[in-house]
Amino acid sequence: MVQAALAAGADAPGYPTTAGSPAVREAAAGWINRRLGAKVAPAAVLPVIGSKEFVGWLPTLLGLDQEATVVIPKIAYPTYAVGAALVGAKIIATDRPEEVKAPSLIWINSPSNPTGAVLSATRLAEIVAYGRSVSALVVSDECYLELGWEVDPVSILHPLVSGPEHVGVLGLFSLSKRSNLAGYRFGFAAGDQAVISQLLAVRKHLGMMVPAPVQLAAVAALGDDAHVLEQRGRYARRREIMRAALTQAGFVIDHSEAGLYLWATRGEPCWQSVGWFADRGILVTPGDFYGVAGAQHVRVALTAPDAGVAQFAKRIGD
Repeated sequence: MVQAALAAGADAPGYPTTAGSPAVREAAAGWINRRLGAKVAPAAVLPVIGSKEFVGWLPTLLGLDQEATVVIPKIAYPTYAVGAALVGAKIIATDRPEEVKAPSLIWINSPSNPTGAVLSATRLAEIVAYGRSVSALVVSDECYLELGWEVDPVSILHPLVSGPEHVGVLGLFSLSKRSNLAGYRFGFAAGDQAVISQLLAVRKHLGMMVPAPVQLAAVAALGDDAHVLEQRGRYARRREIMRAALTQAGFVIDHSEAGLYLWATRGEPCWQSVGWFADRGILVTPGDFYGVAGAQHVRVALTAPDAGVAQFAKRIGD
């Protein structure tokens, strides 16, 4: 279905609009309403060329500089820090943004990459309230939102979190995980319409346009929930096999209640664990890649094919 939509839109020699087609913005707004229990206007949706592009360039697009402070999670995907470093901003890694004086931008990642931790609606609301009190933009990277295993993640756009309006708040979403479309490079931000308009005004001069065929594929993907449930089923089966194998091998799984990863530790330096897996022909990510607080963990991905997952269990069980 999604591939058919991409192929059907292949005859697209003209420039796409940076704002995205009405159809893709309406599809995104409809998905937010249907799946997240929140309401946004299509005009408050901004297509992006994969969510990573938006993460990396947001401080620049906001006009931040050396006087700005950007808050990122204590254990975090490195691109949050890279984007802030590009503009020379001060970077503070903490899970208590309320303790940071006068931040300009607060990043949240729930469910988290790499830990799989999920923030409650109450905690999200506290961070949003603080951000509004100091006029900081709060942006929640929620690309794993539909992959909750032990909890049901809540979006920052939900009324329980941000109230009836989305002032000072953006959610960031992706098709890469929920639809297995990483190669298509499609994501979107939604929320504060004034901020979306500000970002659009800059992006249209930088050529940040999602190709028209990809937009058509995104419309198809956002309008169909069945393929997401099918993909979830695959990940759930893999997760159970890999979690059991890791536990039997002496690892403790921390957090990991959502997302595509298991956050595993044996209480040893992460590179020692990396070496143990490498000896068995298995690639995992060292936890210190995500910050010093991850120095005794490794991130184990659930993304291998089923045959690879079976080999994983066999190799660490031998």
